[in-house]
Amino acid sequence: MKEPKWKRRSKSGVAFSIVNNTLLVLVALACFIPFVNVIASSFASTQEVIERKFILFPKTFSLDAYHYILSTPTLFKSLVVSIGVTGIGTLVSMVLTALMAYGLSRRYLFGRGFINFLVVFSMLFSGGMIPTFLVVKSFGLIDSYWSLILPVAINAFNLIIMRNFFQALPDSLEESAKMDGCTDFGVFMRIMLPLAMPSIATISLFYAVTYWNTYMTAILYINDSSKWPIQVLLRQIVIVSSGMQAEGSSVDVVPPAQTIKMAVIVIATVPMLVAYPFVQKYFVKGALVGSVKG
Repeated sequence: MKEPKWKRRSKSGVAFSIVNNTLLVLVALACFIPFVNVIASSFASTQEVIERKFILFPKTFSLDAYHYILSTPTLFKSLVVSIGVTGIGTLVSMVLTALMAYGLSRRYLFGRGFINFLVVFSMLFSGGMIPTFLVVKSFGLIDSYWSLILPVAINAFNLIIMRNFFQALPDSLEESAKMDGCTDFGVFMRIMLPLAMPSIATISLFYAVTYWNTYMTAILYINDSSKWPIQVLLRQIVIVSSGMQAEGSSVDVVPPAQTIKMAVIVIATVPMLVAYPFVQKYFVKGALVGSVKG
């Protein structure tokens, strides 16, 4: 009978595995326990939040914080705004990023080196907040939802990952397709994009998280509070709960600010946590292939 692998391992190998696994478990707990505390605190009662500084499981469940947040009149409109900006913005960003990445991955493109230099340069240096604001204003995008999308439509880091992914694909694929009469756009749509699905799924998640967490750009470019995305409104709810009476709120007793903050974190985080499992299987493959190969 063949001896099991773990019995054939040396003592140093076994010791390394024990130490390594222990450290990984500790790191995982260090990341997981605070998140559990946030969720538990958001469901804890007022008295429990006051008495206990750290909660992993509430003794008494309470939905007061969520009731207070959901009673905000414009919450659902802000949620629709964030969903719309995230969906449309991710689509626009992926179309522009994929087209530009594929073009820059072709070695015969005229001026390819200079354009690649400009892309990398934009990662290190930018015009800054005021010049960007003036550009957005000059295009008439103030108080427009497009102001939350167009200024950040292409991320240089995501572009480089996708460019490297396309660059790693064999040139023979393109040559064979063109011999069969396929145009450049046909090669891109019928061959390159299907092969790039792991990279597309990964970068789509990056863009979706960016758009969902839109805060600073909304503060700068959206003056109409009825057009605020969910992140800005949630921040306003936290400010109101900390010392002011929420306008139009149907809740007579305001829950503790700490509980509301925890509930805000849960509401802002859950949508991305729900979306992540659907692209998780592509995540590692897409990120590694796009960043290592080429």
